[in-house]
Amino acid sequence: MRRAGRQIAAVLFLVVVVASAPQTVRATSTQEKLDKAKQEKQQTESALQQTKENIQGMQGEKDSLQGQLSILNDNLEEVSRNLSRLEGEIADKEQEISRTEEALEEAEETVDWQYDCMKKRIKFIYERSDAVYLEMLFSSNGLGDFLNKSQYVEQIAEYDQKMLQEYRDTQKKIEETKEQLVAQKSELDELKKDTEAEQSRVSGMVKNTANHIAGYADQISEAENVAFAYETQVKEQEANIAALQKQLAEEQAMSRLASRSSKRDISEVTFAEGDRELLAQLIYCEAGGEPYEGKVAVGAVVINRVLSSVYPDTVVGVIYQNKQFSPVGSGRLALALAEGRATQACYDAADEAMRGVTNVGNCVYFRTPIPGLEGIAIGGHIFY
Repeated sequence: MRRAGRQIAAVLFLVVVVASAPQTVRATSTQEKLDKAKQEKQQTESALQQTKENIQGMQGEKDSLQGQLSILNDNLEEVSRNLSRLEGEIADKEQEISRTEEALEEAEETVDWQYDCMKKRIKFIYERSDAVYLEMLFSSNGLGDFLNKSQYVEQIAEYDQKMLQEYRDTQKKIEETKEQLVAQKSELDELKKDTEAEQSRVSGMVKNTANHIAGYADQISEAENVAFAYETQVKEQEANIAALQKQLAEEQAMSRLASRSSKRDISEVTFAEGDRELLAQLIYCEAGGEPYEGKVAVGAVVINRVLSSVYPDTVVGVIYQNKQFSPVGSGRLALALAEGRATQACYDAADEAMRGVTNVGNCVYFRTPIPGLEGIAIGGHIFY
């Protein structure tokens, strides 16, 4: 897009340079400029249309990205909600682990107490159980009391076995509960890690898409500025075309008026010192590469204007009339005068024209040929 902007700027610069270049008032030169101005207007309108199409394309891309951004933002919100939920679950699980650890500590203390009691009872049984049991049994008051005491001894043994099993079961439950809680906590931590990674990924996509949208917005803004410049240029070109058309009509009317207006005879013209030099240098600038007949014809156009009542009555006045001959406006004539570039053929043609010789009749305009232009063709010019 930036390259297209530079190309557009280059075209605009070229158009401005062409539009601001010095103009000649010769009817043929004005027609040429009018044709060129119309062509440049078409080129500018084509570039404007292309720029508008580029804007539409970029706007479509921007709208598409905007839709993607909306979806990504929804995804990011969902991921953030999931992450928030997981963080809550992790916090709850940590509290549960904390409560479970406290309960386990109490259970372990109970187990330790049970274990100590059991050890003491086992020690007592191994150290004194036989004598105690025998004494207890022999001190029975009859068979019924003996059986009751025997049953009591068995119950004590069963209780000890039961306490030993409960101790083992409690120890196993403690270990299993710890493992389960640690595994659950590990799963939650891993899930949180994955969710944070997903959040980071989606967040990066949101940022990248937003940057693309901003880039398209800048390109669209730049293209809109270029389009505005083209529109302004088209309006200026239309105004320039209107001015050239008006100028061409005036020149054509001027040419017809000159052909109908009174003319002096060459014998009535008094040439000033330097007229020959000035005319020869103008002939060099306008027809230096033309055959001799073309050089005489250019000189004759200048003298025809001097003789006509429509134009200034001196060579200097005709040549330096505002925007009449392009070498004057471009500075080529001044350079030729300073360096004395005119050839002998240019001086000879100037001498003939100043004697009243003309090979183009009463023509007061000349230009390079264009379709539909009728006149006297000499070398690379049409005179009329």
